[in-house]
Amino acid sequence: MTSILYIGGTGTISAACVRRSVALGHEVAVLNRGSARRPLPPQVELIEADVRDAGAVRTALGDRRFDVVAEFLAFTPEHIATDLEVFEGRTGQYVFISSASAYEKPPRRMPVTESTPLRNPFWQYSRDKIACEDVLVAAHRERGLPVTVVRPSHTYDERLLPTLGGWTDIARMRAGRPVIVHGDGTTQWTITHSDDFAVAFTGLLGNPAAIGEAFTITGTHAPTWNQIYGWLADAAGVDSPDLVHVASDTIAVFAPDLGPTLIGDKAHSMLFDSSKVTQLVPEFRTTITFDEGARRILAYYDAHPDEQRVDEGRDALFDRIAAHARSAG
Repeated sequence: MTSILYIGGTGTISAACVRRSVALGHEVAVLNRGSARRPLPPQVELIEADVRDAGAVRTALGDRRFDVVAEFLAFTPEHIATDLEVFEGRTGQYVFISSASAYEKPPRRMPVTESTPLRNPFWQYSRDKIACEDVLVAAHRERGLPVTVVRPSHTYDERLLPTLGGWTDIARMRAGRPVIVHGDGTTQWTITHSDDFAVAFTGLLGNPAAIGEAFTITGTHAPTWNQIYGWLADAAGVDSPDLVHVASDTIAVFAPDLGPTLIGDKAHSMLFDSSKVTQLVPEFRTTITFDEGARRILAYYDAHPDEQRVDEGRDALFDRIAAHARSAG
């Protein structure tokens, strides 16, 4: 039995990994502030503390050690520094969740592998993840920190819509209103269900061959954005959604907050080579494609009408972008 501490543990990706770890019979604890976004299995120990407060975490943990610490809530080098202050020397493996958005944009070659350069001049989030990796690699080289880096790409579950507007897009589809799709909709986008991701991730935990290594964890399913929106429309009961294709650069002018995630990630076709992780976790593969994922998403939201929240600001923004695109066309 492996003792695993998840920092976070209730997010889109981490909740699936916690469930998988429990199913495998591991001893699982979750450290967060008690604000559970997704329910924890009853076998999981909840340790409440502010992960940004090293003193509070040390008090909450006492002298406990863990075979694995899986960090899902570190986004800057300062977060990593706090973690190392607390966990270095008390875990056999520190697993950092980085991001496949850190790989160079636009990619010069595909499929992307772990040796693809890390460089994203468009998105600060990605640059911060790269900086975190730099700190951890240095600690591994200089002090032998037992680190494993994991780079997910777009990972979702039944509560996470992958489109620009989330539920706002579904509401617009059902109302027969235009839905904005970046680019011409034909770029391929690797999208992975969190339950599939969890198989690969948990297979790396406590695995000596994973120490000092980085792994991209994505499936092999790479539909176009037109397919993604089309499957969501089908699941929503919409026969002919009004999809309006708009250049990512244009969307970024109207909505600067969307620019980095588009130009620094989603605007490019992204295909990944997952052979490195499958060498260690041969059972990992894509079992849930997005046609099924879309049905699960709509089933969840239709069963939880209180979560069908339309963002009024984004709704109005999409009207402006659609009007601009059609007048320009």
